[in-house]
Amino acid sequence: MIQVENLVKRYRRAERNAVDGIGFEVRAGEFFALLGPNGAGKTTTISILTTTLTPTAGTATIDGLDIVRHASEVRRRVGIIFQRPSLDRNLTGEENVRFHAVLYGVYPYAPTYRLMPAAYREQVGELAGIVGLGPEIFEPIRTYSGGMSRKLEIVRSLIHRPRVLFLDEPTSGLDSPSRRGLWAYLERVRRESNTTILLTTHYLEEAEQADRICIIDRGRVVSYGTPSEIKADLVEDYVLVDTRDRVELRAELGRLGLPYSGDGPFRVELDGRSTHAVLKAIDTPLSLVQTHTPSLEDAYLGIVGRAAEDEAGDAPIGEPTDA
Repeated sequence: MIQVENLVKRYRRAERNAVDGIGFEVRAGEFFALLGPNGAGKTTTISILTTTLTPTAGTATIDGLDIVRHASEVRRRVGIIFQRPSLDRNLTGEENVRFHAVLYGVYPYAPTYRLMPAAYREQVGELAGIVGLGPEIFEPIRTYSGGMSRKLEIVRSLIHRPRVLFLDEPTSGLDSPSRRGLWAYLERVRRESNTTILLTTHYLEEAEQADRICIIDRGRVVSYGTPSEIKADLVEDYVLVDTRDRVELRAELGRLGLPYSGDGPFRVELDGRSTHAVLKAIDTPLSLVQTHTPSLEDAYLGIVGRAAEDEAGDAPIGEPTDA
């Protein structure tokens, strides 16, 4: 559904590329997460894929359509929730949604909500309920809080049932019930309509549910794979043990050939062994046993930290903030 090859973007007067030769693919119906620190190039990448920016070099296709040569057709197949609000503040919330639906050719235009087709009114009501918008959807946008504006953008982006949905920090500003409701709905849409989802987020627990993850830093791909593969890229399982007789435990770990570090507590690397097998092999009475299974956050911080050590430097001039 999405194919990216050697994509490059350099802004005018920039000292380095904002996006520097990245490549990845996203299958139809897949939930794909694009992660990286501020200034990594996430927003630039999404802006290129949604045709709001032109790449400096490289190619990308959406549903087999080149994003440069077939930009209009690409836009009809995608839905976008950007970081920054893009609502018309002179209109009501519902009017913003209605004009979006009409522009995409989903419904014929009517001058009022009541004159719109019943299917439109039902869909708006369903989406508004999912994100927690009530009667305020008929109020002017200028009266909205930041969180309400975000909810309305979600409704608007889903009204034309896109083939690919780009979510750039979609739950930023949402409360926990609204976040849960949104993700439950998105999972249902993906399951029923085979909608492809590409997400950028700072909530790493959201990315844990992704089919595959691409981590970029300074415009380059630094890790790519399933959540399990990403974790295995850097972070290992281990068990933390301690005892009153540390001299004996240290000697026993050596005799057993169990790799460990520390002077107590001792971090024992599992290296493919089960925690049960390691503990069963140790005869020294233990006063502490703590197992550690790496989280995506552990892996993410480690991978980004490693990339920063490999290449010192600042974010490119002109790069939009991935806040």
